[in-house]
Amino acid sequence: MLADDFFEQIEVQFEQELPFVAYKKPDTLVVKGVLQKDKELHYSRDFTESGFVFAPFDAENDAFLLPFENAAIITHDFVKTEDLELSQNSIQSISTQKDFHVNLVQKGIDAIAKDYFKKVVLSRREAVETSDNNPIHLFKKLLNTYPTAFVYCWYHPKVGLWLGATPETLLSIRGNRLKTMSLAGTQAYKGKTAVVWKEKEKEEQQIVTDFIVDSLRDSVGQVDSNTQHIEVSEQHTVRAGNLWHLKTDIQLNLTPGTKTLKPIIDALHPTPAVCGFPKDEAKAFILEHEGYPREFYAGFLGELNLKETITRNTNRRNVENNAYGVSKTVSNLYVNLRCMQIKDEKVHIYVGGGITRDSDAEQEWEETVHKSQIIKRVLL
Repeated sequence: MLADDFFEQIEVQFEQELPFVAYKKPDTLVVKGVLQKDKELHYSRDFTESGFVFAPFDAENDAFLLPFENAAIITHDFVKTEDLELSQNSIQSISTQKDFHVNLVQKGIDAIAKDYFKKVVLSRREAVETSDNNPIHLFKKLLNTYPTAFVYCWYHPKVGLWLGATPETLLSIRGNRLKTMSLAGTQAYKGKTAVVWKEKEKEEQQIVTDFIVDSLRDSVGQVDSNTQHIEVSEQHTVRAGNLWHLKTDIQLNLTPGTKTLKPIIDALHPTPAVCGFPKDEAKAFILEHEGYPREFYAGFLGELNLKETITRNTNRRNVENNAYGVSKTVSNLYVNLRCMQIKDEKVHIYVGGGITRDSDAEQEWEETVHKSQIIKRVLL
């Protein structure tokens, strides 16, 4: 499908107030659209359903689903548009949130000093005035700005409108092979290839990695009595748009016939990269002190139990062999970071950072300002 036709169909869906999601995964140039045929609100109760799932930070709240069986699926091949240039100007924050956020971070540091938890991720929400809050235009800018991220635009008239470009995978499953990652640490990309990470950032990254490995080992035990070997890579640096991140890859094989992802998702979400560690204590602190509802920020989203068929023979002349394909169930779920919500004619952006014992409240505030400036470039 031509790009113009693709985006026109998305525009029509939005104008008719019908649910949809448009997205591009980081490992492909294909942009997909899932256009629900009615306005009904569907839910994912145990993650055995098939569709595009959109889940909140707080798992006590509902996770929504756009069922594949009740939607039209459209695609087009993404080509970067050179004329969608973004402003290089630095945007100074005019937020009045500084005192609140600095005090919040200090409360987190004090709680860590009292051994309530080892790490907590604290964030803030900022409303931004913009001359263009058309979600399709913003989605195109995100596609051009973050080619290696999971980029999406999600809408349901009964829930809201969200966009984002996240660098973090919650989990990816193809058949019986499960892949995930731990991602922590942030530095601005300044055109150099050599990145030096502080011990605080390495420690934060290791906390996330250890939590994910331990959680996977426990959760897989609930669906498979045989402990699986978990492969863990070394820490390495990856680029996402204008930022560097510290990353560790984690993989394992599930037992064939594993029926439900719920124990695994419950164990992984929310990760220390968006919540803290230990998870329950850090999450309780966030819900009590952060001062606003995260909703879907730091939740997760993506393809859930998609049936994918790959033909065994790529020779199109051999029609008989092409009829025999390998069918696999695929799930690709991403943590909803670097996201924004369009609400009440404003764009609400979400920024935060991991707080550890050695954090400095003023520096943590400045880090959120820097992150907000990067996101705001897309809004100009």
